Amino acid sequence: MVITKLNFNHVCGNTTKTNKIKAVDGNSGKEEKKGGNAVKVRHILCEKQSKILEALEKLKAGGKFNEIAATYSEDKARSGGDLGWMPRGSMVGPFQEAAFALPISSISSPIYTDPPVKSKFGYHIIMVEGKK
Repeated sequence: MVITKLNFNHVCGNTTKTNKIKAVDGNSGKEEKKGGNAVKVRHILCEKQSKILEALEKLKAGGKFNEIAATYSEDKARSGGDLGWMPRGSMVGPFQEAAFALPISSISSPIYTDPPVKSKFGYHIIMVEGKK
């Protein structure tokens, strides 16, 4: 079974799993390695919770992550929410914890944080495209 989302406690940033999850890389079928030193990450960032929840509903309805990020994210420094490779220690606590806990996924079939992760910048929906 392939998972489509992970649940995160947005108040303290701790991951909570609703059931046992075996993360699988959709491209290779190999089990996903945990941790690593860097993640290739995308996010949708909104200051207001109501706006991020609207974006989350669009994702749940099958929208592509990059298109929803371009429409909803208030951080448009990079297209489609692409933050590129981020080394461990370069992200705020709850964001980093969520990013390193997520398995690798793709824009067309994203595995993302649900509910969004809260940081000092606002609310984030995060997905990871690579780990090294």
